[in-house]
Amino acid sequence: MTMSVTATAAPEPGSTPPAPPVPLSALLARAELGLRLLTGPDDVSLHWVHTSEMADPYPYLLGGELLMTAGVQLTDPARYVERVVEAGAAALGFGVTPVYDTVPPELVAACARQGLPLVEVPPKTPFTAVARALWRLMAEARLHELRRVSEAQQSLAAAAARPSPVPAVLGALASRLRGRAVLFGPAGTAAGGTAAPSGTGAPGTALRTEVAAAGREIPPEAARALADLAGVVGPRPGGPASASGDGGGLRLAAYALGGGDGPTLGVATERLEPGDHTIAGVAVVLLSLLTAPHRAADVTARDTALVRLLLGAPPAEAARALGPGPWTVVHARGGDGTPFAAAALAAALGTPLVEGGSEAVRLLLPADEAVTARPGWTLGVSAPAEAADLPAADAQAARALRRAQATRAALVRHRATGLAGLVDRDEAAAYARALLAPLGGPGPLTETLRTWLSLHGSWDRTAVAMDIHRNTVRQRIARAAALLDRDLDDPDVRMELWFALRAV
Repeated sequence: MTMSVTATAAPEPGSTPPAPPVPLSALLARAELGLRLLTGPDDVSLHWVHTSEMADPYPYLLGGELLMTAGVQLTDPARYVERVVEAGAAALGFGVTPVYDTVPPELVAACARQGLPLVEVPPKTPFTAVARALWRLMAEARLHELRRVSEAQQSLAAAAARPSPVPAVLGALASRLRGRAVLFGPAGTAAGGTAAPSGTGAPGTALRTEVAAAGREIPPEAARALADLAGVVGPRPGGPASASGDGGGLRLAAYALGGGDGPTLGVATERLEPGDHTIAGVAVVLLSLLTAPHRAADVTARDTALVRLLLGAPPAEAARALGPGPWTVVHARGGDGTPFAAAALAAALGTPLVEGGSEAVRLLLPADEAVTARPGWTLGVSAPAEAADLPAADAQAARALRRAQATRAALVRHRATGLAGLVDRDEAAAYARALLAPLGGPGPLTETLRTWLSLHGSWDRTAVAMDIHRNTVRQRIARAAALLDRDLDDPDVRMELWFALRAV
């Protein structure tokens, strides 16, 4: 099994391609272009079109392109194809005029050896017509994705309103993704049964519902891999909010619901399609609300504390009815604007003590509960405080929230000490490896990003330092931003990536 772990975060505008990739077969199907596939598969994904007549186009490719050329400087077809494949291009389009009357047989043979799709472009088809056709196909794919996500949101919302909402949401999710959906309990291991809110089963057991097309079960290898993913995101407070991988021939993903000790959603699909992650995100929000614990003891404790306050008890004495302390105060801004936003945040942080205000949402939770960044929210967290010091902790959380907003950070904690002692070195290294995994390890992209960050984002100085063209620097940094799904214009993102590169 291959597995990658990523923390869930809201994508920054402009950090991802503007539309989903398009399969080469869709472009070949445009009869007006007259394209002909000479060798290689037709199901590769095209992210964009690039035209180049360079003898070695490698420095100017980002990967995923349909590279268009007329072979003006084609002297060694075998070496040319090797460099194109090394750069990660998806396919090669060859125009048969004005340099060549036919596609060179040596080029066809080289592409066949490398498994690179080779497309013949007829004389009457300009390269710009091919590019325009691809952009139109990408726009159509984007519109289809938006419609699919909108329909899925309506379906999941309707399922959440049914008498047995958790199995209904899982069923709707599996249907929309054309796969299987599994709900794991806090233990992170699957046990037979019908899905129910976490905490309704025996201690230490996990709950699971499997919904599959044609009534098929998840293959054993995929089930084990999915359980492993659930173990990655589920049991460790402060751990990643999602994980993905492959197993048993299926694409797998796991999403943490609520706090670190809450249930985990597992999804297994035949293939990953545009919009799947967004649809799964909607299900995560709904299932987090539906599986949030509703303990009678919590309600009784809150009522007891309220009665004591109303009858004149000091706040410190009333707080003891809620627990021994110490406590952490959290101030939050954000959410999706719905009436359930504050409740969903409280469920995610594992506390029933929440006040939803117009200025900020305020939450109170035991100091041993981990507070992690939540998508769509900006959080300010106080230092742990005893009941008598809660007013001071409230002020700390308010100041931390203001700092978070000023620095555009997702979470800021009130700390009296420096930064050095706040991060565990092994945990930082593990997080850094997961964060940088999309770059594929050491290589041109990683080294260019490291150099560019060290030189404060200077294109010219980076080009000089690496002895490459400044346009190559720009292309590699754009590719890195797309793979990492990060906005490299954000100084916080740059700082995080710099520390990550240092940690690994």
